[in-house]
Amino acid sequence: MRAHALHRRSKIASVIYELLDPIPYGFFIAALIFNIIYVYSTNVMWAKSASWLIALGLVFAIIPRLINLFWVWVGAAYPQLSAIKIHFWLNVIAVISATLNCFVHSRDAYAVAPQNLTWSIITVACLLIANVISSTGTGKSTGYNHE
Repeated sequence: MRAHALHRRSKIASVIYELLDPIPYGFFIAALIFNIIYVYSTNVMWAKSASWLIALGLVFAIIPRLINLFWVWVGAAYPQLSAIKIHFWLNVIAVISATLNCFVHSRDAYAVAPQNLTWSIITVACLLIANVISSTGTGKSTGYNHE
């Protein structure tokens, strides 16, 4: 057995991860669009809708992040700055900024305007950069190593 062989991952965990991982991206991007619309229209409906989208995105982001946490830190040994670890940390930053955005949206609708857009941009930018890094990196192999 080679020292750098990939750790065998559970097929069920891989299916759950691949199924649930893209769902929060849609919610967070839609929330960014709604926040942009709210800044220009000041219609309270857009701010409230964005807060619901962010909350739903956070609910769907929990399970894939827990699976990813196990894969990155417990399951296998990856190099210090591998694409998988960078993807993990950028997703953690995105979840933290989305959580802060939820707290911003809990204010009065007219008090959220500059910060809601900033946190949404940070969230979406982190997610997009994480996906670009993981798709161009060599560390996102989910199969078995047949050597």
